[in-house]
Amino acid sequence: MTPLLLTAERTGQRADQFLAGTVEGLTRSAAQRLLEQGAVTAGGKVLKKNDRLEAGTVLRVTLPEPEPLDVLPQDIPLDVVYEDGDVIVVNKPVGMVVHPAPGHPDGTLVNALLYHCGDSLSGINGQLRPGIVHRIDRDTSGLIIAAKNDAAHLALSEQLQDHSLARTYEAVAVGSFREDAGTVDAPIARHRTDRKRMAVDPAGRPAVTHWQVLGRGRGCTYLRCRLETGRTHQIRVHLASVGHPLLGDTVYGAKKPVPGLAGQCLHARALTFRHPATRETMHLTCPLPDWFLAQLHRLELEPAPPPEE
Repeated sequence: MTPLLLTAERTGQRADQFLAGTVEGLTRSAAQRLLEQGAVTAGGKVLKKNDRLEAGTVLRVTLPEPEPLDVLPQDIPLDVVYEDGDVIVVNKPVGMVVHPAPGHPDGTLVNALLYHCGDSLSGINGQLRPGIVHRIDRDTSGLIIAAKNDAAHLALSEQLQDHSLARTYEAVAVGSFREDAGTVDAPIARHRTDRKRMAVDPAGRPAVTHWQVLGRGRGCTYLRCRLETGRTHQIRVHLASVGHPLLGDTVYGAKKPVPGLAGQCLHARALTFRHPATRETMHLTCPLPDWFLAQLHRLELEPAPPPEE
């Protein structure tokens, strides 16, 4: 299997923390196992889990061969936006979990992909996350890309790391923004006391969200957000940190649930990436779902056209 090359972004981070935070779907314990097995090197030296990295250090990670799958394929309808022999891009509905986890053993996007794609999914992220390159929250809808082979997965992972895989979201946030556009540049880490949440933390990993106002109405603001990085819950955490939690996001500061919303008002509207085989720039969009349009109507806001490339 082709090794995965990763570059440390800052000095002082432990090797296991860096791996778990950089390779999508890789847990801290799985990262530690890779390090214990000698599968991670830098400059020819085998790294230990507590080795501290220097910014710019290039790590060579040899991932294990995929394990036999225990996850069952399920005939769950998929809204496929694009598909070829290397990648598949799906418009995920709100409420669908991306991969099996405690409390969600089936009915996930992975179960649906296994039925739709058969054996044509990458095995880099192991038996529970075949093909999964990045994730979006259960109650966030929109575009997500999966890889059909390991070469495509590695190429897309590199684009995630160098920020050339661009993800654009549309959201409704509580309150009115004074400016028409701006950037939140604040590191994010796991919350220090509530491990189910993330938080802005000086010791966290770099995180940058660019936002643009699309409309203002009835105590809320309609936004377009572009991720420069892709931390867990990034848009939700960043907007809450500047006093504008997403509408309906009671986890990060919204005062109460909103009728018609399963959670936060957030939709992954566009995805731009270099095709892993042809190197062609791909720009894909999807419509706003009915529940999002209903919230815009309630707030007397007009839906924006999809973002251009």
